[in-house]
Amino acid sequence: MNLDLQNVLEQDSLEHDVPTSEQISGWLSLALVVLKEQQDAVANHLEESNQPYQETQQQSDALESTFEVTVRICDSAESQQLNKDYRGKDKPTNVLSFVFEAPTHIDSPFLGDLVICAALVEREAKEQNKAILDHWAHLCIHGLLHLLGYDHIEEEEALEMENLETHVLAQLGIDDPYQDH
Repeated sequence: MNLDLQNVLEQDSLEHDVPTSEQISGWLSLALVVLKEQQDAVANHLEESNQPYQETQQQSDALESTFEVTVRICDSAESQQLNKDYRGKDKPTNVLSFVFEAPTHIDSPFLGDLVICAALVEREAKEQNKAILDHWAHLCIHGLLHLLGYDHIEEEEALEMENLETHVLAQLGIDDPYQDH
């Protein structure tokens, strides 16, 4: 797993509790291991019951090889500008995922970029009575799932994504982030 960590908070005068690149790499690597195990189990079950199994090419490629992700830790102003530019929402958000779509003739292990707003992660963790690093882990894993093609627009997709997140987080000893704290 190759991680490019960009921490651009030095221009921010606030004190932030941010994870190290080793912590982020560990969270993302574990997420891929757990996802690979789950997908193998689902594929085996469906094969045994003669049902088709389909995963996206991006999911399959990421789970079969070394991958690269850029994580950019930013301030509220940058998060708000990116959220406005790319999602049409004029407010900061906790994590944005930008999938890298290589041309078909290029084989690249780069999945994409995660942009995480440190101030918002800390504020949410405090409001939800969560440990800050636990919330960081959740949002890194959440963002990675988006890079792999998971989404939470439809209720069924949201449940699948939340189940994957809580399963990976449980492996880290982190409580279900969707339960009330």
